[in-house]
Amino acid sequence: MTPDESAPAPKRAGVFTALRHRNYRLFWFGNLVSMTGDWLDQVALNWLVISTTGDPVMLGLVNLGRGVPIMIFSIFGGVMADRFDRRKYLMSTQTATMLVSVLLAAVVWSGEVNIWIIAVLATCRGIVVAFNLPARHSVIFQLVPREDVASAVALNSVTINSAKVLGPLAAAGIIAVFDIATCFAVNAASFTVVLLMLLFIKLPPKEVRDRRRNRVWTDMREGFRYLRGDRTLMLLVFVGIVPTFFCQPYLNILAIFAKDVFAVGSTGLGIMVATAAFGSVCGGLVAAHVQRDGRRGTVMLGFMGMFGAMLVAFSFAPTIWLAVPLVFLVGMMHIAYASSNSTMLQLTVEDEYRGRVLSTLIMTRGVMSLGTATTATLAAMIGARYAMAGMASVVVVFAAVLWVRAPALRDLRV
Repeated sequence: MTPDESAPAPKRAGVFTALRHRNYRLFWFGNLVSMTGDWLDQVALNWLVISTTGDPVMLGLVNLGRGVPIMIFSIFGGVMADRFDRRKYLMSTQTATMLVSVLLAAVVWSGEVNIWIIAVLATCRGIVVAFNLPARHSVIFQLVPREDVASAVALNSVTINSAKVLGPLAAAGIIAVFDIATCFAVNAASFTVVLLMLLFIKLPPKEVRDRRRNRVWTDMREGFRYLRGDRTLMLLVFVGIVPTFFCQPYLNILAIFAKDVFAVGSTGLGIMVATAAFGSVCGGLVAAHVQRDGRRGTVMLGFMGMFGAMLVAFSFAPTIWLAVPLVFLVGMMHIAYASSNSTMLQLTVEDEYRGRVLSTLIMTRGVMSLGTATTATLAAMIGARYAMAGMASVVVVFAAVLWVRAPALRDLRV
């Protein structure tokens, strides 16, 4: 059965049309539960580090441990996603991530919170995520027909960012009532839901790939050769990488703003992260609607420039009351831009190379950790406000340069 046989196709794709397909509904729900647990875990981890050490540099180092493996190994994950049955492969990587979460909960519950052990576990999690994410993103194209890809990508962003609302709020509540270790345990339990959903998904037989006889390095070289041969794809990848290094670290740097700038504690941190995530949900829906018509490149560059501009404004917000609505706009522009970029990649790349090309975009999560470490170090030197504003300003300039110098990207329609 092909994805589009589960329901009659509408005349025109809308924001929610991907949910017509049973496979995508299962995938969407499993992701919502799992990603809520992931964000509960991330907020708890950032608060554990900053409250235990009080050191922004240590916060940057722990996030670096989570991110560098993604940057190094995600290309291997992309090769694996193109070589194996993506559903079974996802079940293996999700199980491994669950085991790391169990270990993290056990270490914190033991009362012997050694920050270096936490950093090692964060690094292990980053390695597993590097192999999980390429398959998670590339499988979307197998769950829906081409005309519903923009809807599926946008709803995937909505899922991730709904989790950013639910996860931080849950983290604040669990920490207040129980403890930080319980956050990690709840995250581990959440993986059982996504594993069950993956069990029920049935991919189209013609899309399931057998193991190839090529060596991994051969497949990797083929992927890079394919990417180098398409200038549009290369530009889309760079558009994914640059804002991720300079702007996206704000999600982790919010812990410094909560503690040192606004003095609002873990509750204030949860509110800011949840507000940014709620803005992200709105941004995903806006992107899905706007991308149905017109030049997707124009829309993407506009969203990217606004992402940087709103983050500059947030950085200099004088009070938490002004910072909260601004961080909502930051989250909205962030996901509107990222969803536009991901949709264009999905629609442009050939399926044979999908996992490998998308893995280069997923490497940006490692780039985000490098950006977090850089921003945290600058924050220790010149203050969080100036560090974040300076990084965000680069993205505003980058968007303007591409608008002027890359008309092929600006006018791109797919």
